[in-house]
Amino acid sequence: MKDAPPPVAHNAQVTADAPGAPFAPGPETGKVCETRGRWIMGLPVIDNDIPPEELDRMAERATEASNFLKAISHEGRLMILCHLATGEKSVTDLESLLSARQAAVSQQLSRLRLEGLVTPRREGKTIYYRLTDDRSRQILDLVYDMFCRDG
Repeated sequence: MKDAPPPVAHNAQVTADAPGAPFAPGPETGKVCETRGRWIMGLPVIDNDIPPEELDRMAERATEASNFLKAISHEGRLMILCHLATGEKSVTDLESLLSARQAAVSQQLSRLRLEGLVTPRREGKTIYYRLTDDRSRQILDLVYDMFCRDG
């Protein structure tokens, strides 16, 4: 990997073209990684030069992203994810934290489970839930920074 060249102006973004400079900024590191295509602000520039198979891959990823965003777009589901970001909770714990009825909490947990965002674990008669992976936590960090952080 190479370091990204400094931008020409304080608000300019690194861009790259495949023929002359096959590098694009990495998503989180600020480093530049080898790739094909043109990039602006870490996002691909979609134009007529993109191969059809790349457009198909982008469409598949857009569907995945859309389904993920739909799953977290409900206030109740978002609150459940916020509580689970701090660790595993039982359904009873979530009912109490959300001041919601068991049926409503279970319905939202079912949708989150269907989307693969939470994973259940049974211990006797109690069911515990935890975040399946770090995707939800990453989004919650961003949402928290945008809407909840004082400042």
